[in-house]
Amino acid sequence: MAILHANDTNIDTLIGDGITLVDFWASWCGPCRMFGPIFESVSEVSDARFIKFEINEANRQTPTKYGIRSIPSILAFKNGELVEARTGLMDKETLLSWIEELKG
Repeated sequence: MAILHANDTNIDTLIGDGITLVDFWASWCGPCRMFGPIFESVSEVSDARFIKFEINEANRQTPTKYGIRSIPSILAFKNGELVEARTGLMDKETLLSWIEELKG
């Protein structure tokens, strides 16, 4: 599934039914740049929805709403409701395992 890109104005419309993962990141963040390809590769093999949200001057409301204090932060939504958040770099196997846990 293709990765969607969100901002403060469209994030709520992109989070849908099933499992949705939102990666909060910034272009200047080294761990975020390392996690990006992992997030993308898992999006190609999973039926979950994957959204990237770049934190910048124009997009401050959503990170504040969800209490994002460090990045990368990945929020997991199930049927539109926030169910879990994880912070920091994850490898592919950890991300895939987390998605399976969320489905259960």
